[in-house]
Amino acid sequence: MVKGRACKTQGVTMQVIVFEDNKVSELKPLVNLKPVYGLYTGFRSLQEKFEHSIRGRVKLTWHLRRYLAPYYAEQHPAFVLNRFEEDELLLVNGRLVCNEAATQLITDALVEPGRAYMQGDDLLFARVHRRLVADESGLMPDLIDTRRLAGELVCESVTGFRIIKHLWDVIAFHSDEILRDAETLRLGRVEGKVHPSAVIVNPSNIFVGHGAVVKAGAVLDGDDGFVAVGDGAIVDPQAVLMQNVFLAPGSRVKTGANIYSNVSIGRASKIGGEVEDSLIEPFANKQHDGFLGHSYISSWCNLGAGTNTSDLKNNYSPVKLLLNGQEKMTGLQFLGLLMADHGKSSINTMFNTGTVVGTAANIFDSGFPPKEVFSFSWGSSGGFKPYEIEKAVETARMVMERRNVVMSGAYDSMFRIVAAMEGSDRLFV
Repeated sequence: MVKGRACKTQGVTMQVIVFEDNKVSELKPLVNLKPVYGLYTGFRSLQEKFEHSIRGRVKLTWHLRRYLAPYYAEQHPAFVLNRFEEDELLLVNGRLVCNEAATQLITDALVEPGRAYMQGDDLLFARVHRRLVADESGLMPDLIDTRRLAGELVCESVTGFRIIKHLWDVIAFHSDEILRDAETLRLGRVEGKVHPSAVIVNPSNIFVGHGAVVKAGAVLDGDDGFVAVGDGAIVDPQAVLMQNVFLAPGSRVKTGANIYSNVSIGRASKIGGEVEDSLIEPFANKQHDGFLGHSYISSWCNLGAGTNTSDLKNNYSPVKLLLNGQEKMTGLQFLGLLMADHGKSSINTMFNTGTVVGTAANIFDSGFPPKEVFSFSWGSSGGFKPYEIEKAVETARMVMERRNVVMSGAYDSMFRIVAAMEGSDRLFV
């Protein structure tokens, strides 16, 4: 294992900090229970893309909102979080989708002191002294005000970087990013168990990991893209996977499922029905029939049997979102459901094109819910009311226990803070 080192340039040691800026609020509700670099596009999170690209050549340290830090520290005990270790800093925007150019800037310390690289109004990189970042107590602020910081620096304009600016960018970037992530896959290898009656088409585009199981009659079709079944993942009988599909370790595709066209399924998630051009985070559940298209499903979500999403308007026009009651043009022709952590739908729920469902929202209706369902709400197309926090916590705890995950005190506290911030001041109609 290669140990990371801090950047050194001209004899000065420099700390690399991947940070959250004050534009994080524009990515709620998907980032309510995770730092912005916890978002996925392709089959890696933004954090994983940083780590995979940097490969330990320099030590990455991390900045995130304070209420997230205790739980994140539990999950990543070796990480340096929200702490200055050096006076000289290289700040890297956590919304950045790390690529070769970004990697070179970070590992070779190419940003000069006192300079910032801006792409439009987004500060991507900045070389600063810690005093320009620290708050009145000398600590890292909750969020970094990049507009103020840019005013203190010499700014250079750059282009060609991919950065998450809008809630829908995780889907807009996904088809390109899943192919980029797939460049590192060990395709053409079958290390797991494949039933003799399963069909493997174009084995050179297929990967089946150690301990994975592909059951009778399943089809892994690599003719028009890769299919990767991670270590310990299971493909049940008669499931069809094709056109760029990634199953993370420990995930499961249920019997008769049709999974195709740029689908990433996270660790320990269970997926059935028809899924197209979608991202499913770890520990999500969509076991039953129903269509999911051009959608982002966060961890601990559950879609009831027969839940369907629309991802294309009848008139084929660009999809609009409602965010905090304000209409946003996405410019995308295809966009389905964006559901935050612990969201749930009952059987036969129908989601309209471009629906946003907040954290721990619970929908129980066979009709169409509103296109914006607030966090910690409970209801149907007939109306919503606040979801009582104790009931929400208890449900979340039981859901996690079913996957052998214990809700820690840090997670409980984080969950309650989000409920207080996102749930108490909403008007439900």
